[in-house]
Amino acid sequence: MDSKMNLSRRQFIGVAGGIAGAAAIASIAFDAPAVVNKPDIDGSKFAQEKRELDVLVIGGGMAGLFAAVKAHDAGAKVLMVSKGRLGSSGLTPFAKGIFSYDKQNASMSIDEFVAKVSESAIQTNNPVFTRQLAEHSQARVEELKEWGFFDSPLYNHSFMRPMNERKIPLEERIMITHLLKQDGRIVGASGFSLDENKVIHYQAKSVILCTGSGGFKPNGFPMCDLTHDGTIMAYKAGAKVTGKEWNDGHPGSAVNSGSSYDNWHGQVEEKPSTTTITINHHLGMDLNYEGYKYGAPVTMGPPMRGKTGEVNNAKESAATESVIAQLMPAGPFTPEAFRMTSPPPPPSQGFLASLLSDKGHSGPPGMGGEQVGGSSAGMAIHKAEGLVPINEQGLSNLPGLYAAGDALGSYMSGGIYTQIGSSLAGSAVQGAIAGEAAAKESLNNDVKVDVSTAYLTKVSEEILAPLKRKRGYSPAWVTQVLQSVMIPNFVLYIKKERMMQGALAYIEELREHHVPMLLAKDLHSLRLAHETENMIITAEMKLKASMMRKESRCSHYRLDYPEIDYKNWQAWINIDQDENGEMRLQKQGFDQWPAFS
Repeated sequence: MDSKMNLSRRQFIGVAGGIAGAAAIASIAFDAPAVVNKPDIDGSKFAQEKRELDVLVIGGGMAGLFAAVKAHDAGAKVLMVSKGRLGSSGLTPFAKGIFSYDKQNASMSIDEFVAKVSESAIQTNNPVFTRQLAEHSQARVEELKEWGFFDSPLYNHSFMRPMNERKIPLEERIMITHLLKQDGRIVGASGFSLDENKVIHYQAKSVILCTGSGGFKPNGFPMCDLTHDGTIMAYKAGAKVTGKEWNDGHPGSAVNSGSSYDNWHGQVEEKPSTTTITINHHLGMDLNYEGYKYGAPVTMGPPMRGKTGEVNNAKESAATESVIAQLMPAGPFTPEAFRMTSPPPPPSQGFLASLLSDKGHSGPPGMGGEQVGGSSAGMAIHKAEGLVPINEQGLSNLPGLYAAGDALGSYMSGGIYTQIGSSLAGSAVQGAIAGEAAAKESLNNDVKVDVSTAYLTKVSEEILAPLKRKRGYSPAWVTQVLQSVMIPNFVLYIKKERMMQGALAYIEELREHHVPMLLAKDLHSLRLAHETENMIITAEMKLKASMMRKESRCSHYRLDYPEIDYKNWQAWINIDQDENGEMRLQKQGFDQWPAFS
């Protein structure tokens, strides 16, 4: 099987940018045969352990930290479990700017801030969570200062300070795969250690998912450990999921395009700093459209866009907007107030300024030079995908299950990037609010969380199933097929019905046939097997939601429906399972909250 897989890094990035897609896809052995499994460990001899607590926090990033701290401070018995290391999980160590709304010195009121974000997001944001960001961000930043967050580019030490002061137990390198459900309520979660042959069952009165977002393990962006784990385990338990049609538009540098470190080490190595109000309309599908329309290479700056995007300075000064509209091709729409006719001025201080200084690195992609697409493939705009909240505290439609940060589809900024630093700040704000709410709920109810042995045995069997299969497919090969189907520019970013239907046929085949045959020979490949399944389900969601939204808006662009449809699409798309376990998509109006299941 591996001998047939001769896809080079350069070929793969070509797929990502839609440059050499046909040739690269042709080199993949889509019909690879199943292979015999020869596990290094015995799946029938795993130890089984239990934990009992009030609030279980899953995830070790910014949202998880504040969820655990505030749940503890509210009086609950808390435990945090993380697939990685506290402060080094997911996108948290990559984020260096954190938004702080200074109520005394802000350039606009909170009402004006919310309205301006809504204008940029073309109404796709939830103003409740946008306001929440402004109201609470400064308080969270002040707490981070006390913990030493701004003193080092590495976050583990500062994150451990409040955890150690409160003696909050932390279990790292645990892959959570299942939420436990009893009488319609979430009462815990189960997973396995990445270092020992053991399955652990956490029984809790409330669970907070702070598991981040995810992608398709693309090259060139620091998110390969994020695979929508929390979202998919919640979906399987009956939660509603939203935001799958939106796309993150981060490009990658054409130099060392597949290397996350070469692309981003400059930002990761900088100390964090605060940002102030800078509302924009960034990282949509403009570069993707330019690459699709004219070919590579593409560069940042003020490219020659049409009436719906940016325009060249000389063109702007020489002609009216109507003349430019006739000369330039159409493309993704940018609201007029946010159209840039020249690059933004370089920052004078903070993390972006230091990145642009002469330090032997070129800064992150998007700051200049030739670009390739697909570096964050599979991820939506921060805070625009995840579990559907039924209230401002991050409670899902499943009793006992909360979410915060990138695991919560709060639409804090809508379907486009609107405020630099808002993602990290939003995770802190939402984590704190969800933590306090979950703690109060766990202390004020008499829910029994004594899950039956038979149920836990069934969960353990599902967790360890890839180790026990005799024949099947390696997660690495299935993931490569998934990437080659989903990451091309003409499938994931510049969308049209015919291509998405074709991709969906592949993805449904992977879900129906290959997922039940995923193999694992050790703890690492067991993790990969579960991550691969999560990515496949996410891919199906992205394709179906993208086909359902028959318009173009923010970071969702369709060639066959290029205009905004204000009549039919003032709504988000929510996804859950129907009574037969089939994927179901429904609209939720921008001005509505969903109800419990």
